[in-house]
Amino acid sequence: MGTLIRTATATDAAQILAFIRALAVFERAAPGAVIATEEGLLRDGFGPNPFYQCLIAEHDGQSAGFALYFFNYSTWMGQPGIYLEDLFVHPEFRGLGIGKALLKQVAAVAVEKGCQRLQWEVLDWNITAIDFYRAMGAEFLDEWRNVRLDGEAIKRLAEGAESRVEATAEQAIRAESAP
Repeated sequence: MGTLIRTATATDAAQILAFIRALAVFERAAPGAVIATEEGLLRDGFGPNPFYQCLIAEHDGQSAGFALYFFNYSTWMGQPGIYLEDLFVHPEFRGLGIGKALLKQVAAVAVEKGCQRLQWEVLDWNITAIDFYRAMGAEFLDEWRNVRLDGEAIKRLAEGAESRVEATAEQAIRAESAP
């Protein structure tokens, strides 16, 4: 049968969650670090305005790996890009070219959609992945630092901003409807 790369459907939500959990174990995350749910994955990936896209790799009829990505935008290039959030292949399927096939398919989506960048992160201790990405021609941006706000930090930063954003939107609507 070989390997098949296909676009995930809503019926794959449980499998996507299983891949995410397996990736968290591989990345040595704390137990309970994954709080995603099937319901959330369904809502956010398969609703009218999906936040992510996902590819599933099957090898000989078994779920072997996945790639989950979403679109971003480069203001400097004035072009869309793709951010690869997760690329994971179960250990028993590694060495069969499945990771490369998934990455190639994401690259094909990028080309099809006119994206000028495909970017992702890799843990500094994952030498196997680093070597794999280098072999694919990836450039490592060592001068850039990842920055993140989570949960409560986002809420603290956002305090008081809503009323100003809404007021600005209301002002814009009034301006458009003014004679």
